[in-house]
Amino acid sequence: MQYFGEIISIAVAVSWTFTALFFEFAGKRIGSLSVNLLRLLFAFFLLGGMLFITTGSFLPAEADGKTWLWMTLSGLVGFVFGDLCLFYSYTIITARFSQLLMTLAPPFAAFFGWILLGESLSPMGFLGMAVTMFGIGISILKRGGTKNGDATAIAGTSHMAVVTCCEKEKKSFVKKMMPDVELHLPMKGVLLGIGAALGQGFGIVLSKVGMNHYSISAQGTEVASYIPFAATHMRIISGAIGFALIIVLTGRLKILREGVKDRKAMGATFMGSIFGPFLGVSLSLLAVQNANTAVASTIMATTPIIILLPYVLLYKKKVTWVETLGAVLSVVGVSLFFL
Repeated sequence: MQYFGEIISIAVAVSWTFTALFFEFAGKRIGSLSVNLLRLLFAFFLLGGMLFITTGSFLPAEADGKTWLWMTLSGLVGFVFGDLCLFYSYTIITARFSQLLMTLAPPFAAFFGWILLGESLSPMGFLGMAVTMFGIGISILKRGGTKNGDATAIAGTSHMAVVTCCEKEKKSFVKKMMPDVELHLPMKGVLLGIGAALGQGFGIVLSKVGMNHYSISAQGTEVASYIPFAATHMRIISGAIGFALIIVLTGRLKILREGVKDRKAMGATFMGSIFGPFLGVSLSLLAVQNANTAVASTIMATTPIIILLPYVLLYKKKVTWVETLGAVLSVVGVSLFFL
């Protein structure tokens, strides 16, 4: 089917919109680090159950050593490194500038896709990526951050990071790292924002390399039809281990234990895990499997634009003309990929 990968990319952006809404609610109650680990644990069991029903194995089957290596690297780079950079960039330069820097993820994906996969973009592809990124950029920059920096990351291409902070996290470490944003942004915050985009862009390319190896090792088996889901399972395993180590080493087990007792937060985290790590990330790998990595990443990065609609309908937020212009430009940019 022509443009199958591009159509799936649109579905991913919509899925991540629901994820952002659920994770925003949960993150404000129990904190980002707790939600980031719990989302991966929920997704681990959701994906394992799905694979067991479809392939007869709870863990990814028919994967060779090269597949595990590349998918583990993808999980560590995308889920752990990218998410942590995104989280800390929010505490230093606020949401609007962090999300603006996140628009660098598709160009990073294009660069590493060219290096590792030999992919290239057509002139129309470059134009579509540029127009879409510009639309996202002006919409995000105009919207700005919240007074307390408690915004949720709604820009994600390889995962759905949670960077909302709750009161307990503020008291422990976030508040100490919350300087006012100056006219000239702190270099540390800028580098962290770029690191987050690098993690997302590079992580999705590493996933595609891993899936290429997986397609060979699983050829002719039942797993071959579910490679994006099995590959996501591998990424989640490495990501969950990484976040678990971070929580233990930073002494935040107490916050995690208290968060598990919050039924509303757990319910929201579970729902966000369905739309995010389970469906969203798996479909994102299906998208890059069937489309150019940079094109798929650009379309998936339109979540900050799509989420304007539920914000208007559910939260009665006012949309400025600049945000409307950004949304229109993003739609025009995405449409260029189909020409």
